[in-house]
Amino acid sequence: MGVNVSRKSLLRRVAAVALFLVLGVSFWLWLAAPRETPGATAPAPAPAGQASLPPPALAPASKPSEPAPPPAQSLMAEPAEAPAAGYPVNMETLRSRIPDNLYWTTAAPTKDPRELQARAEQERRQNTLFGKIQAGDATEEEIHQYYDFRRKLSEDYLVFAGMLLSEYGSQLPERDEGVLELSVQMHRGRLKELPRQREEALARRELQERRREEWRRQGGGKAEPP
Repeated sequence: MGVNVSRKSLLRRVAAVALFLVLGVSFWLWLAAPRETPGATAPAPAPAGQASLPPPALAPASKPSEPAPPPAQSLMAEPAEAPAAGYPVNMETLRSRIPDNLYWTTAAPTKDPRELQARAEQERRQNTLFGKIQAGDATEEEIHQYYDFRRKLSEDYLVFAGMLLSEYGSQLPERDEGVLELSVQMHRGRLKELPRQREEALARRELQERRREEWRRQGGGKAEPP
């Protein structure tokens, strides 16, 4: 009787850790999802545990698009648990090997209020930058800052997911392995799209600057063009 209870408790702990890993990866995907996508490209299916978000349209230069809404019940607020015996991934060991990977500060499950606050502030900064970029109001420095961060986010995730798949792939629960494989494909695709998106953002800024200059030459003063 006692042995059965102990086994059931162990299985519950292993399942809980697996769930938190999937939630963390799913939130990472949501966070890293680009807010602008090519019109002809169909959105990739959302991984298990992640709400499907409608693809945001590319907003006109004069009107910034709204940031994608956060998923219900922010995954950042999920409590963290120490890895249970029996789960193949030792997250602390993995973190010691790639301590600067953005996964730890943007998506790893945590209940540290300071960490949660830092994540919320980072998300607000990125949303603000994105709005300025879509409106053509961002400086070149801000454009590069935004896309440099997005590039590092995807690059770091590929490192993180690649290590899990190469070292623990056959030992991971099927659901975890599937989420990681799908995510690798998505982030590779996003890295290919980033140069184009950066160039479009710079071109949008240049167009807006020309409009402002033309407006001033026509007597509009320092006011913004209508």
